[in-house]
Amino acid sequence: MHIILLSRRHGAARSLSLDLRWLLLALALLLAAALASGVAVGAWWTPRAPSLQDNVQVADALDRQRAEVGAVRIDAQRQLDAFAAHVAELQARLTRLDALGERLTELAELDSSEFDFSLNVGQGGPEELVEGAAYAPPSFISTLDDLALRMDSREQQLEVLEQLLAERRLDEAEYLAGRPVLQGYISSPFGRRTDPLTGRLSVHKGVDFAAKAGSDVVAVAAGVVTASGRRSGYGNTVEISHADGYVSLYAHNRENLVRVGDLVQRGQTIAKVGSTGRSTGYHVHFEVSKNGRVVNPTSFIARVGGVE
Repeated sequence: MHIILLSRRHGAARSLSLDLRWLLLALALLLAAALASGVAVGAWWTPRAPSLQDNVQVADALDRQRAEVGAVRIDAQRQLDAFAAHVAELQARLTRLDALGERLTELAELDSSEFDFSLNVGQGGPEELVEGAAYAPPSFISTLDDLALRMDSREQQLEVLEQLLAERRLDEAEYLAGRPVLQGYISSPFGRRTDPLTGRLSVHKGVDFAAKAGSDVVAVAAGVVTASGRRSGYGNTVEISHADGYVSLYAHNRENLVRVGDLVQRGQTIAKVGSTGRSTGYHVHFEVSKNGRVVNPTSFIARVGGVE
């Protein structure tokens, strides 16, 4: 192969003679060099394969995470067990409260439908939603909320029941009923009679109870002692003021055991049976007045709930 080269400056011409075999050889060498450089560049960009040390570190991290998850799971299970035990205790206490309420309702002879401890206290009102996304609490939170509502319901019912029982006890305590002696009999009734000392017709303002000397004289209702001492014709006398203007009087006592201002309860011993004053023997003169007027005490003596 001949190549002619021309020069613009000198106008001279040169010719080169190249062998085709050498030219092909040179091209082959250039191509080989280009391929070699491409392989080198590809090798430089290829990612590095993970080593054994890297695999060990990843395995260790996974083991640590598994251990942490296991510990959290064990702790959560322990807390759930404690929660379950606490809920069981609350349910047991609630069951006892229900049983107590039903027993009190039965003893108080109240309407069982009014105090049904198997039902919640009625409550409600218009629905007013809170702004924001709806939230569904976990099941154990719902269980606690249900128990709290039931406890509040039983507490309200027991408070009402306690109030009713307290008012009933107060009313019954102030309610005149029963006899002024534990043992004895009526020896002289209320009203017109023959006076035991003069034999003349007279009016007896109370009821006489013959009883053993020194036996107990008891109050027929709760009240305040307004008189305690000797009174003409009555001997040693105790007078007790009650609700609604009632006053009870106990006369001819051997001795009085209460003083003015004392608070007494029904059935409390206030004196001892005697025969002081205008009397023919051991007995208690029992007298009742309302708003200053003497009334027949027979109806109070016959009332249920008095001292027996």
